[in-house]
Amino acid sequence: MITFPETHHDLLQTDVAMLATVGRNGYPQVTALWFLFDDDGMLKISLNTTRQKTKNLQAHPECTLFILDRANPIRTLEVRARAELTPDPDYVFADKVGSKYGADLRKMDRPGESRVVVTLHPVQVNALDLSRR
Repeated sequence: MITFPETHHDLLQTDVAMLATVGRNGYPQVTALWFLFDDDGMLKISLNTTRQKTKNLQAHPECTLFILDRANPIRTLEVRARAELTPDPDYVFADKVGSKYGADLRKMDRPGESRVVVTLHPVQVNALDLSRR
């Protein structure tokens, strides 16, 4: 199992990350989103099933989560991963993410929509800090 460098663990608690997926036209699609470094040590995301990002991951689970240290933008964490999507019909995980951000993800979805838990299984982690050189 690939681990995250201790020097960059604080970035796993930040508010926003960028998720890059492969779009249906073969080009990258990048979106800023909320995420959670869960109690099990995995990076997870809650996505609405109607969104293009979810469709991209269903077709091509290869993705990259990129976290930028806003206080020191030459310090970053890049997690190249394979995404595993599991249904979250009762919003159990969505509520957990919502509590981190003080938001109710249920209210962000329209009637009849649902969510999935996206668990990122890292295949490569690149931690960069140019200020330490």
